[in-house]
Amino acid sequence: MTDTLFKEVHYSLGGLINDIGLGRIGLPDIQRPFVWANAKVRDLFDSMYRGYPVGYFLFWQTGAEGADTKVIGDSNKQKTPSLLIVDGQQRLTSLYAVIRREAVLRENFEREHIRIAFRPQSGIFAVPDATTERDPEYIVDISEVFNRPTHKTIAEYLKRLSAAREVSDAEEEKIADAIGRLAGLTNFPFIALELSQQCTEEQVADVFVRINSEGKKLNQSDFILTLMSVFWDDGRSELEQFCRAARQPAPAGQPSPFNQIFQPDPDHLLRVDVGVAFRRARLENVYSLLRGKDLATGEASPGLRDSQFSKLRGAQARVLNLTYWADFLNIVRAAGYRSEKTISSVNALVFAYQLYLLGRTEYGVEGFQLKNAIARWLYMSLLTGRFTASPESRMEQDLAALRELKSGDQFLTRLAAVEIATLTDDYWTKTLPMDLATSAGRSPALFGFYAAQTLLGARALFSKSPVADLLDPPAQGQKKALERHHLFPKHYLKKQGIESIRDINQIANFALVEWDDNIAISDGPPASYWPQYAARFSTDELARMCEWHALPDGWWSMAYDEFLAARRPLIARVIRAGYEKLADSTA
Repeated sequence: MTDTLFKEVHYSLGGLINDIGLGRIGLPDIQRPFVWANAKVRDLFDSMYRGYPVGYFLFWQTGAEGADTKVIGDSNKQKTPSLLIVDGQQRLTSLYAVIRREAVLRENFEREHIRIAFRPQSGIFAVPDATTERDPEYIVDISEVFNRPTHKTIAEYLKRLSAAREVSDAEEEKIADAIGRLAGLTNFPFIALELSQQCTEEQVADVFVRINSEGKKLNQSDFILTLMSVFWDDGRSELEQFCRAARQPAPAGQPSPFNQIFQPDPDHLLRVDVGVAFRRARLENVYSLLRGKDLATGEASPGLRDSQFSKLRGAQARVLNLTYWADFLNIVRAAGYRSEKTISSVNALVFAYQLYLLGRTEYGVEGFQLKNAIARWLYMSLLTGRFTASPESRMEQDLAALRELKSGDQFLTRLAAVEIATLTDDYWTKTLPMDLATSAGRSPALFGFYAAQTLLGARALFSKSPVADLLDPPAQGQKKALERHHLFPKHYLKKQGIESIRDINQIANFALVEWDDNIAISDGPPASYWPQYAARFSTDELARMCEWHALPDGWWSMAYDEFLAARRPLIARVIRAGYEKLADSTA
């Protein structure tokens, strides 16, 4: 008989809840945050009340039980989790949250208590609303049934119901039986399959995918966050709290990570953590390190695990430092990127933040030089899509090149060498114009053009207002301050027989204009509207505007294909000028 990697274990619901409370079962862990709608939680309790099967759980033995370890940061846990939940976390979180009346973390990082109502006379469960709140027939939150003596719940319910209408003896008996049956759900039986601690994370992920009907895949960051839940729960909580705060404005005057440029998920900041702590991007290797494995010998030890977690704690203290965070976001703005809407790759921000922290806290690079170097690097990596395809492999290569560096000068030289090798003359004159031959709305080249215009102090087409101010307005009305205007309007092109959206929406056919000018121009041909708007400006102002917006001489009278071919190299030239402005440290 083939040896199995699991064993079958029987639990009662009450036993599961108790083990979670003691910390023997780690929750929450791999799948986060809680994504079930309350209606689905209602259906779960309804099925259990009816005596239907509601599925099994898949646990993974950590081997921590009985070991000389402790949970860091959660004083309520009495044990280090010996079991991590791999499949069924949403169900188990639902049950635990309702029975213990614990708030769950929603996808927007807000805490919420799940409330499920129950009508004892009919055995109906409901998600509370204004109707059930006023209806004495309902227990509006079944959590109270599990958190107080059943006879008190029955007595108070009958008292409230009797005040609204007459209740017969037979009905009282039926109600008492229904509430008692609900309270008795803590004895509901469950089966758990417990995977052996000998299973690797790859085997656990494979098992999960094979048995999970939704086919959700687990990645290495899931496993590392799981380890943090076990061995450094405060650290994981800090990541989640920081990410939540980055999305929510803080009270005036209070320090906060909130911003409109980079609102990270915990996975993103975890990558920054491990890059700073270990100079590694392959999370598979980092997971092994945090389990206490020596990558050379393959041997694992609690002492090595504690040492690696100590490095991670030191790195995370820097990653979540609000002074460093604010300084880095100012660098992103200094590189010409004013909002998350013009960031084509979050991975580029993740790696740039790693570089910033390494340069400042490890290599001691002087502040002015560091900010200039990181701004150039970010501009380069966003423009070229350096971390778009196979980002982990690329990050690993870039971090590996930093491991042997000893000084700030070597650090700066390495960054500059990558930029020089990437942004060659052929890139500017051949590759970039080809990259601009697209209608993709989130093209790195298009956003690079906006960044360059910001850096060069360009004004919006036909406007006295700087592009930078309009990309980052003080308030947002129903219309965007800046709109992408078709230089050759759509309906005009269609009259010329050009019907394809891909042809009409070429990057080279767009320019940034203020919304009221865009409305006024409407579908007029360029030969008609250009003289009218050009008359607003002097000859010098108009020449500068044409340079900022990469408009060829006499463009309004060109054939459309000729115009696109002529404008793309000019856009590339503007983008190059933006980079050169960054590269000129005296500018």
